[in-house]
Amino acid sequence: MEQPAAPEKNSRQRLMQSILDLGDRAFNPERTQDAQAQQDFDDLIQRQAKACKPLDRLPTKTLGLIAALNILIWPGHSPPWLRARLVGILTQIPLRHDGVRATLEVVFSVHPSSTVRTSEAAVPQKRGANITHEGLKMASNLISSCPASVTPETWYTGISAQLLPLLDGAEGPELMKAVSYIIGFGILGRKVSGAPGTAGWKYLAEPMLREIRPPPGGLGDSSADVGVDGIVDLSSERVMVKHDDLVTALQRLHTLAVSHPNPGLCKRLLSPLLLPLWAFASWPNAQPPMSDKISAPALELLKIYLKLASSSQILMTLVRSLGYVGGRDAQSPEWVYKETKPGELQVVDARRSMGKSSLGGGGSHQMSLQDIDQKTPKLLELITSSCSDDDISTAFLHLFAKWLDSARGLRGGVGGDIKVKEEESVVENSDPITQLTEIKVLQAMMERFPEKLANQPKQIFKLVSQVLAGSQVAAKADEEDSDDDVAGVSLSLLNMIITMPGFQKSKADPDVMQSIESSLATLSKTRDHHIARTATNLGLLLKYRDELDNLSPDASSSTPTAPTDRQLEDRKTYRLAISYITAPDSPPPVRSEGLVLISTLITANSPVLDIPGILVLTSSLMRDADDYINLRAISMFTLVANRHPRAVAAELLDHYVDARETEPVDARLRFGEALLQVVQRLGETFAGDVARQVAEALLAVAGRRGRRPKTEARQQREEKLRRMKNKEAEEAWGGEVPDLSEDLTVEEEARREVLARIVEGWESKRGEEDVRVRASALAVLGEAMEVNVAGLGAGIVAAAVDLCVSVLEAETEVEKGILRRAAVLLVMSFVRALDRARRERRRLGFGLGFGAAAQEDVVRVLGYVERTDNDGLVRQHARDVMEALETWRVKGLVPVEVEEGDGMLGIGGGGGGGLTRLAGLDIDPGRSVSLGMRTGGGEGGGRETSRPRIEEIE
Repeated sequence: MEQPAAPEKNSRQRLMQSILDLGDRAFNPERTQDAQAQQDFDDLIQRQAKACKPLDRLPTKTLGLIAALNILIWPGHSPPWLRARLVGILTQIPLRHDGVRATLEVVFSVHPSSTVRTSEAAVPQKRGANITHEGLKMASNLISSCPASVTPETWYTGISAQLLPLLDGAEGPELMKAVSYIIGFGILGRKVSGAPGTAGWKYLAEPMLREIRPPPGGLGDSSADVGVDGIVDLSSERVMVKHDDLVTALQRLHTLAVSHPNPGLCKRLLSPLLLPLWAFASWPNAQPPMSDKISAPALELLKIYLKLASSSQILMTLVRSLGYVGGRDAQSPEWVYKETKPGELQVVDARRSMGKSSLGGGGSHQMSLQDIDQKTPKLLELITSSCSDDDISTAFLHLFAKWLDSARGLRGGVGGDIKVKEEESVVENSDPITQLTEIKVLQAMMERFPEKLANQPKQIFKLVSQVLAGSQVAAKADEEDSDDDVAGVSLSLLNMIITMPGFQKSKADPDVMQSIESSLATLSKTRDHHIARTATNLGLLLKYRDELDNLSPDASSSTPTAPTDRQLEDRKTYRLAISYITAPDSPPPVRSEGLVLISTLITANSPVLDIPGILVLTSSLMRDADDYINLRAISMFTLVANRHPRAVAAELLDHYVDARETEPVDARLRFGEALLQVVQRLGETFAGDVARQVAEALLAVAGRRGRRPKTEARQQREEKLRRMKNKEAEEAWGGEVPDLSEDLTVEEEARREVLARIVEGWESKRGEEDVRVRASALAVLGEAMEVNVAGLGAGIVAAAVDLCVSVLEAETEVEKGILRRAAVLLVMSFVRALDRARRERRRLGFGLGFGAAAQEDVVRVLGYVERTDNDGLVRQHARDVMEALETWRVKGLVPVEVEEGDGMLGIGGGGGGGLTRLAGLDIDPGRSVSLGMRTGGGEGGGRETSRPRIEEIE
C-alpha cells in the first residue's frame, strides 16, 4: 500500500525543490535579475492548473501546489525574500479555475474539528472530508476575504464563477451547503462586500436577480434575435431569459435562502422579487417541469419573505398586483413572463410580443375574470399560512374603507364617509380591473377567515360607527337609493365582533358604542325588513351583552382583569414565534426569526411567556443539526437564566447528565456549552442551591466510572452489525476486503491509526461514560470556580481537586488525553480563583489542597505528569500550572497592598517602598531603628542603637 504513495510524495518534493531552485534564480537579491528565470517560475506555478477541469472531483494539481506552498512558507523552509512571494501566490489560489474547490478540500481535510466519530469512520464520506462549523468558518474567511494585492472586482469575478455553479448541488449537498454559507455569511452578509453596489453583490447576487427580474435595459444579449442568415426577424418574440437560465437562477436563490438562517440577507434578496415570485407561485395551470422547478420553490421563497417582512402594505401590493405577469412597470411592462411551451417559462420582450398575452391568450396583458377567480384562492392560502392576523386585519380594513369610498362615490356621497387619500384613490380607482380584484379579495376574505378580520375590534368599531352613521342619515331622509349593501356588510362585521368570546361592552369606547346604538335604533325602522330585523337583534344583544355573560353558569364570581394592549401584542408575537419554530416545514431563516421574536419577549420580561414551555422548546432545538439554530437556543437559555436560574439549571442538567440515556453525545455537549454560558452569565450570583446542584451533577458526570446499560447494549448491537457487514463483504470479495482509500505513506498511516484509536477510545467501551462528556464536565466546573469559587463551597472544591489528581494518576491512556487536559486546567482555574480572591481581599476559608501536605501532593502529581505524560498539551499545561502555583505561593508571602503598590523591589530602603512583611515577620529597618533609639528612655539614659532588628509577631 505504501508503493503507490511514494511517487506522490516524491512528486511533491520535486515540486518544492523546483520552486526553491527557480525562486532562487529569479528573485534572489544577491543575484542579477533573470527575466527567463522569472518566466520559468511563473510557468511552473501556472502548469499546476492545466491538468484539471473546472469542477474536477479531485483537483490534484492545485491540491499538490497548496500542500507544497504550505510547507515552504513555514519558517526555515524558504528564504524570507521568497516566502513573501509564496504567500502572495497562496492567497491567490482561489482565483484559479479550481482554486475554490481545492481550498475547501484542504481546509476540511486538515482542520482539527474534521475528525469523524468511530461510527462515521466505518462509512466512507460521499463527498470529500467531514465538514464542521469551525472548518466552514475558516474556509469562509479564506475565500471571502479579498487579498490586498487584488482588486475586489478581480477577486469576486474569479470566485463567483466557481461558487455559483456549486450552488446547483451537482457536487453533493454538503458542499452546496458549505458554499451557501460562504456566499450568504462570508460575502453577502458583510457590509463591505454584500451591500448593493459592492463587488460582492454585483458578481454573486445580481447574476441571480437579473435572470428573474431583468434590468430596465434588458440583459444586453440580442444574439437570439439573429437568424441563421444573419437577418433579425422582428416578427418573432425576443427571448430575454431562457427557461433553463430562469430555473437555474431560482434554484440557486432558493438554496442560498434556505440553507442557513440569515433573515436579513433573505429580506434583501427577496424584497425586489416579491411580484415575480408571486407570478411564478400563482401561475395558472402550471405543468411539470414548471410546477416543480419554478412554482414550488417560488412559493416557498414567498412564504419565507412574508414571514420575515410581513406587513399590510405588502399584502396590499399583492392584492393590487394579483395579475402581475412581468415588467418593472406593471401598467406598461417592458418584458413579461410567457409560457412558450407547456411547462416552460421564459422572459420575453413585451414590446415585440405583438399584442399576445403572456398568459397564453390574445389581447393585452390585462387579467380576465377567470384569472382573478384562479389567483384569489391562492392569495388567501398564502397570506393565511404566512401573515399575522394583525396584518390580515389591517389589509382588510384598508380594502373595506376603499370599497366604501367607491360605493359612496357612485351615489353622490353621504355624510360620515370614510376618506382615503385623494391621490391614492385617483390612481387606483382609475383601473377597473384593480377595483374588481379588490372587491373579489374583500369578499373572499370575509367568507374564508372572518375570525382573523376581527383581530382589531377598536378599529372595526370605529369604522362601523361611521358607516352606520351615514346609513342612519339616509334612513332618516327616507331615500329610496339607500346604502343597503354597505349597511348589510357593516352589520355583519358588528355581529362578528360582539359575538366573539370575551367581548365586554364596558371596555369599549363609550362614545363609539353610543353612536352605534343610536344608528341601530334608526336602522331598525328602515323599510328593508332584513336590515331592520338584524339591526333590532344586534341592538338588543349589544344592550344586554355584559349581563348575559354574568348570568352564564361558567362565569366566575370575579371577572378577570382584561389584558392590556401590550399584553395582547405580546401574546400575538409569542404565538407567531411558536408557529415559526414548531412548523414542520419552516426553513432555517423563519425558525431563526421565531427565536429572535421570543428573545425579544424574554428581554422585555413579558408576562405572557410560558417559561417551562420555552425551556422544553429550547431543549428540543438543541438536538438540531444546524449550528446556527442551536447557538441561538443557547443564547435563549442565558437570557432566561437572568430571571429563572434554578429552572434553567435543572433543565440543562437533566439533558446533560442524561440519566435515561436518550441524548446523543453531540446534544449533551451542546447542553454542556449552554450550561457553561449560563454559569458565566450568572457571575457572582452563581451560588447557593443552584451552584451546589450544578457542581454536584458535574462531579458525578466527570467522575462517573459506573455502567450505562443502555449505552452498552447499543454499542454491542453496533459492534455485532459491523462484524456482520464485514463478514458479508469478505464473502462477496472472496477474501479480505481491499482498502480502496487513498494511498498513504508509512508516517501518515501510523498517524491515522493513532487518531482512529483515540477517537474510538472516546466512546468508552463497556458502557462507561463518554470521555468527551467527562472532559466537558471538568471544563464547566473549572469555569464555575473562576466565576465564583466561594459559591461552590469547600467540600465541592476539595472533591474537584481530588478528582483531578485521581484522573492524572490513574487514567493515563492515550485516548484519555483530553480528559487529563481538562483536569490540569481545572487546577489552573482553581489557582486563578484563589489569586483573584486574594486580590479582592475576600476570605474564602480554604486554600489549595487545604494543607501543606495536600499541596505537596498536587505539586508531586503535576511534576510527574509534566515529565512522563504521552500528551504534549498535558505536559505543557502541567508546566504552566506548576509555575502558577509557585507564583501564587510567593504572592502569599506579600501583603496585597505591597503587591499592588511598589511591588517587591528591594527590602526597605529610603524610598519608603519595598518588602516590609514576610510570613508574619516585621523586617522594616526604619521601624526597628526608631524602636531601638527609644529603648534607653532619654538623652543620657540607656544605650542608643542604630542596628535594625527583626521582631517576630505572634
